[in-house]
Formats: sequence, structure tokens, C-alpha cells
Amino acid sequence: MKVGIDLINFQTSQYFLDLATLAQVRGTDADKYRTGLGQERMAVPPPDEDVVTLAASAALPLLEKTTSADIELLLFGTESGVDQSKAAAMFVHGLLGLSKRCRAVEIKEACYAATAGLQLALAWVQQHPTKKALVIGADIARYDLGSPGEPTQGCGAVAMLISTEPRLLALDPETGFHAENVMDFWRPNYRTEALVDGKYSTLVYLSTLVDSWRQYKALSGRGLGDLARSCFHLPFTRLAEKAFVRICREEKIPEPAQDELQRRVGTSLLYNRQTGNTYAASLYEGLTSLLDNDPEDLSGKRISLFSYGSGCMAEFFSGVVQSSYRAHLFTAHHQQMLANRTELTYRQYEDIFRYQFPDDGGDHVIAPYRTGAFRLQGVRKHIRYYERAT
Repeated sequence: MKVGIDLINFQTSQYFLDLATLAQVRGTDADKYRTGLGQERMAVPPPDEDVVTLAASAALPLLEKTTSADIELLLFGTESGVDQSKAAAMFVHGLLGLSKRCRAVEIKEACYAATAGLQLALAWVQQHPTKKALVIGADIARYDLGSPGEPTQGCGAVAMLISTEPRLLALDPETGFHAENVMDFWRPNYRTEALVDGKYSTLVYLSTLVDSWRQYKALSGRGLGDLARSCFHLPFTRLAEKAFVRICREEKIPEPAQDELQRRVGTSLLYNRQTGNTYAASLYEGLTSLLDNDPEDLSGKRISLFSYGSGCMAEFFSGVVQSSYRAHLFTAHHQQMLANRTELTYRQYEDIFRYQFPDDGGDHVIAPYRTGAFRLQGVRKHIRYYERAT
């Protein structure tokens, strides 16, 4: 019985800052961002957009193509939760009108959380083959103004419908994973901006990649030649290219030429270059980009996925693209969404960044900006209220 990703959809904010604008204000060369990091733009969420609205907007098109009563599990991976107690999954459950017979849970482990949700959903669907699970990864990457992490900020959500006989990607059972308590990236409860030891985090990312790859290879008997494409967690796109080269070195094969690197990894990076880091969503944003944009027919091809969450948790796994996949993508929606965003000036970006969410328990209505299908309407007595966007 095949189990895997039946449908997948990506959502980001309707606003962006061009990194050339940021480079000019910061007094640095734009190529430091465009070439050094591999990033071109960062998605910026307005005050009435949060991980709940991003997640619900990402999931809505999936519900329009399935029977929502069949969804009995909702797992929401995020490190940008809106409440210390109530799961963001409950807000999403309500906005989507899902059945009351549905387990809804928020999962946290940095950028790995959506993969944890995916693996749990796969096991659950195997036990309940007539039912479906909805797995969402959504985050807002936020660092201090002027910090090294600032140009990698971004936001986005990916929603995946998990089922038997999936139409997009049938996932393999073999997987390699690695857990280790490290302090490479963290955000204490009293901070709204994350803290990161960038160089150390990159080293941990690559070392856990190698360990997870070795496990996967031993369990599956497959080598790099069995994988037609590779998707990686994307703090910034250059790291994915370094990760693929690192596996080549581990396998003692020549470092790939630029055209081969582009063929194996490049199309998975297109969306992330335009949105910046989306944390828990980033690996699956890359998968969406690959399926939407790769010029070759990937039917029957095996692709690999590497998930990394700081702190840290890593996993290497794979799946086979199904023959019908192109008929079930939301490519036009993704491309139109990215093309129709509004560019911000630096002043507008900083004003949004410095916006203080009301925390006095008063009655606050948030002015409407451009959002997806849902928006944060306001807060009253410390309660968040959401609505359909007009």
C-alpha cells in the first residue's frame, strides 16, 4: 500500500522587500545576498497576517479538492505559535470548518516540526487507510534589524494532504534521522526575534546531514545515483547547494559541475529565493518549487528530502513521484501569487517590523492589508479573532 503526499499547496505574504534595497540601506554589496546567500527577496507579513492565516490560506485549496469529513488528523508544525497554550491548529481547524471528529495538534521542533508531523501522519494513515491527514508547516522568520540573519527573513506556509494511493509523492519507508542537544539557534519566550550562531548552525546542519544520509543509505541500499533530484531545508538557498556537494564528497564522487548541480537541486530553490526562510515550511516549499518548475517529467523518479531543525533534529528520506502528479499541482496559483506581490520600501518594511502587537487586553481592530484567504481581524480581551479576507 502506497502512502504519501496526495496534494500540496504553498502560501506566502503579499508583500516583499527586495534585498537590493536592504543592501543599499545597510551599506553592503547586493551580491553578498544574491550570490553569497542565494536570496533575492524576503516575504514580509503585514500586521493582520500570522501563521494561522498563512496556514489556513495554504490549506483551503486542498479542501476544495477532497472530502473534508475524511480528514481526521491535523498536525501543524511551527515555531511561530500565537499562544503559549492553545494550539494554532485549533484556530486553523475552525477557519477551515473541519469535522469535530479530528485530532488537531501543534508541533514544535524548530524547522523540523512539519517533518515530524508528516512522519506521524504517514503512520496514522497506514492504520486508517480510508482517512486522510492534513499536515501544515508555517512560520515567520524574524531576526534583529541589522543582524547577520536579517537578509534571510521570510514567511510562508505549506499544506499537505496525506493519504493512501497519493497522487503526488509515494514516500519510502526507509529514513535516517539524528537528534542532538545543541544551541545553534533559539528564541526564548521573552523575545520576538530569534538568536542564531550562523557558522555553528551550518556546521551542525552539514554534519547531521551526513549522519542521516549514512543511515538512509544503509537501510535502503540506495546511493546518490538512485536519486533524480534532492530537496533540502532552506535557511538560504546556497546551503542546499553546499549540502548536495557535501554528500558527493561523502560518496567520494567528483564535485558536480554547475549545470549538474542546477539539474539536481536548482528548481527546488526558485520559490525560496523569492520568499526567504520559511522555517518549518521551507523543505516543502522546495518540494513544491521542484514539482511546479522542473522541466523534466519526474514521473517514476525518486527524489530525496532532508529536513533540519535547529536544536537539533534532522532526517533524510525519499519518495517516488507519481505518474499523475502534474495534473494535481497548484502551479498557476503559486506563480501568480509571487508575481502579484507588492514591493515595500525600506521605510515601510521597518515600520511593519516595529509594529507592536497589542497586549493590554483592550479592544483592538487591525487595519486590513493584502492577505490570502484569511486575516487577523483584531484582538479583544486577549482573544484573537480571525475572518475571511474580502
